[in-house]
Amino acid sequence: MKKYLIDTFAPKDERSLFTLVENRTAHSFDMCELNLFETHQSAENVNLVFNHFVLTSMLSGKKVMKLPKRQAFDYLPGESVILPPGELMNIDFPDAKKQSPTQCIALTISDDVIKKTIDNLNDLHPKAQTWGDWNIDPSIFHLTNNMELADTVNRIVKITKSEQGKVKDLMVELTLREMLIRLMQTQARVLFEESYNMLSASNALANAVQYIKVNLRGKIDMNKLADQACMSRASFFKKFKETMGVTPAQFILKSRIQLAQKDLKSLKTSITEVCYASGFENVSHFTKSFKQEVGMTPREYQLSVSST
Repeated sequence: MKKYLIDTFAPKDERSLFTLVENRTAHSFDMCELNLFETHQSAENVNLVFNHFVLTSMLSGKKVMKLPKRQAFDYLPGESVILPPGELMNIDFPDAKKQSPTQCIALTISDDVIKKTIDNLNDLHPKAQTWGDWNIDPSIFHLTNNMELADTVNRIVKITKSEQGKVKDLMVELTLREMLIRLMQTQARVLFEESYNMLSASNALANAVQYIKVNLRGKIDMNKLADQACMSRASFFKKFKETMGVTPAQFILKSRIQLAQKDLKSLKTSITEVCYASGFENVSHFTKSFKQEVGMTPREYQLSVSST
C-alpha cells in the first residue's frame, strides 16, 4: 500500500551542527518533545535511548534499525517506529551524506497524556464486547504510515514550525491525543489483518474480518457481516469505525486492492480479469481506487513487480 510521508525540515548548514551523526534539535511542549535528528555522514552502531514512550518517523534517507530481541530492518520514509521507555536502539546509517542527510523525528510523549487518552476512550467509547480494550500494543512497533496517522504527525510538525505563544502547547496536546487514537486504530488494523484467523473464535471483530477476507471475490452482504460480530448493522458500523479508523466499506475496498496486488504479480493475468476476480464491478472504479491506494495504476503496478 501507499506510504504517506512526514514533512521534512530544511537541512541545517554544516557550520551550525554540533555533530554530523544524529545532530539533535529539540522543540519542547508541556506534554511532549519533538526532536529532529539529522545525520550527514555514514555511521554504524549508533546507540539512542529515550526515557519516555516515543514515536519516531523517518523523513528522508535510510536507517538500519537493530532493536533488542528483534531482527534488524531497513527503516525508510513513510514508516514509523514506536518504542517503550528505556528501549535501546542501535542504528546504522549506510547512505547518509552531506548532500543527502538522513532526517528522522522522535516524538517523546508523557505518560500522563497517554494514560488520560486511553482512560477516556475506555470510559466513554469502550470497544464492543470481546473486541478488547483501548491500548497501545508494543509488539506492533514498525508501522507503514497511513493517511490518518501521517496527517496528525504532520499537523504537530506544522504547529511546531509556525505557531507562537502559549496556545501552541494546547494545540499540540489536542493533536497529540488524536495522534494516539490514530496510532491505536492503525495497530488494530495491523493486528486483525495478520491474526484474524487465530482470533476469530474468541473475538467477534476478528470473526467479521475473517468473513470479509473469505468473501472478498464476491458480493459481501453488510447485514450478514454485522451478524458475524453479533451486532446490529448500525452498532457494528459505529464500533468498527471507532476501532479500526475506517468504515467496513473502506476496509473491504483496501482488502480488495491487496488481493488485486497479489493477482497482478502475474503478467499472464489481464487487468480486467484481476478487476472482477477481486470483487470489483467495473474496471473504471477498480483502476481509480487502485491508484488512490497504491499510487500507481494496476498496469503500472503489474509492470513494476514483474521487473523486480
